Amino acid sequence: MKIAEAGEVIEFKNGLQGRVQKVNKNSVIVDITIMENYKDLDLEPLTVVNHKNYRIVQEA
Repeated sequence: MKIAEAGEVIEFKNGLQGRVQKVNKNSVIVDITIMENYKDLDLEPLTVVNHKNYRIVQEA
């Protein structure tokens, strides 16, 4: 499993995508406002995702 780096885009939880803002020991903090339908989702702009629960879709 490759750990994402800041600036990379990841996919997690039923197709949500976001840009990694910060990498922590067990998780990443992700900005999901990059998604076109972000405003329709009624979610917070930043979320925490465990390293086990995402895949990298665009490398930095």
